[in-house]
Amino acid sequence: MENIFRKSIVAGFSLLLLSAAGANVIYAEPEIEPISALEVPAMKDRYEDSFPIGAAVEPYQLEGIHGEILKRHYSSIVAENVMKPVNIQPEEGVFNFEEADKIVQFAEENDMALRFHTLVWHSQVPEWFFLDEEGNEMIDETDPEQREENKQLLLERLENHIKTIVKRYRDEVDAWDVVNETIDPNASNARGLRESKWYQLTGTDYIKTAFETARKYAGENAKLYINDYNTEVEPKRTHLYNLVKDLLDQGVPIDGVGHQAHIQIGWPSIEETRDSINLFASLGLDNQITELDVSLYGWPPTPAFASYDEILESGRLFDQAARYSQLFELYGELEDKISHVTFWGIADDHTWLDDRAEAYNHGVGKDAPFVFDPDFNVKPAYWEMMGYNIDGMKGLIEDFEQEGKFANHGIAQSLQAQLKTVDYFEEKEEPEKAIKHMEKFIEKLDQKKEKAFISDYAYQIFDQNAAYLMSKWE
Repeated sequence: MENIFRKSIVAGFSLLLLSAAGANVIYAEPEIEPISALEVPAMKDRYEDSFPIGAAVEPYQLEGIHGEILKRHYSSIVAENVMKPVNIQPEEGVFNFEEADKIVQFAEENDMALRFHTLVWHSQVPEWFFLDEEGNEMIDETDPEQREENKQLLLERLENHIKTIVKRYRDEVDAWDVVNETIDPNASNARGLRESKWYQLTGTDYIKTAFETARKYAGENAKLYINDYNTEVEPKRTHLYNLVKDLLDQGVPIDGVGHQAHIQIGWPSIEETRDSINLFASLGLDNQITELDVSLYGWPPTPAFASYDEILESGRLFDQAARYSQLFELYGELEDKISHVTFWGIADDHTWLDDRAEAYNHGVGKDAPFVFDPDFNVKPAYWEMMGYNIDGMKGLIEDFEQEGKFANHGIAQSLQAQLKTVDYFEEKEEPEKAIKHMEKFIEKLDQKKEKAFISDYAYQIFDQNAAYLMSKWE
């Protein structure tokens, strides 16, 4: 697999180059065609010894180019919306499994792991759950006895909802998001528990009922998760930790914590992320990254770029690439505590973050959170998360020599020698000298190509690799 990865590194994409003034990073027009996600090695293969790589999907994305990218790069999928309560059981006793079944079938046919999202949530849940037998809002009831009856009715409805779904999919689902987003640090209660209708009517009993019912019908081997966002930062992290610890002490069957990871280029810090994973691992729990996307914006997402072309010109994708490099280096470091990494989408053509950008910018806004662009080409973030570095170029020289891409052994030796000099100055943190010697490496490439001593394919890869590395060092 390592050799396959080396050959993939940068066979061409929109390069990040410096402006003449050297002050801003901009995108220049690529010298060759951008590289399709279908033409590069699979992310799932790069991390197959660490954790599955997943993507959130809508049913329409199971076909066409989305489907092909899913099959090439991902070893796991999760429904973005169609398995949420409002879609599965829009009316009491009326279950709609048609769209969910499509995702389950796709996972089975392509030997993918399947996450279920989500059995319980305060959002995208139909209102009938919270109406009493007379059709009145349970939340408005003031009589204590009737409130208790309403609570039991609600928990019975919840149990039936979970039982029906789990019995249908227990042989196909590998991980269940049982309860989603239970913590709200702005809540009025001291424990930071989200004051949803679930909470107002049942306290934390809805959480207990959900996990106990899921365990009962899914079996002892099922993996059950409590899922939330901003798990890396305080006070939410501590509130969630305290809740989970309390539930575990009561014997509630929680197997792990899902960290949504809807994050930004500069937030949260890598150290905060590491601390969060280790904190929940200290309880003996598994950790999964369940909804990863890296927004280009802070909070709120203003101002936003109006188009993808503006994003390209800004150079923000280079910053995003560095963020992905840091993230996956951390995930690899903690691979014994992280069992799954899932992106909340496939490519930049479809992301909920576009809706958010538009909502905060008068209807005009574009985000770009993933490693593939709207045209399904690789972005700098792809190469960085795949572990791209100068050692990859050295490995490529060895591989290409074995494959006969050079006219003779001397060509390979000459290129390796020049890269060693580059590597020396990079390690000494002298970027100007590293760039100077990388420019000499490119000159050698040009000379070898003019004399037909190196194949066009190998030349293009090395030329693009070198330019990308220089843009990073600058």
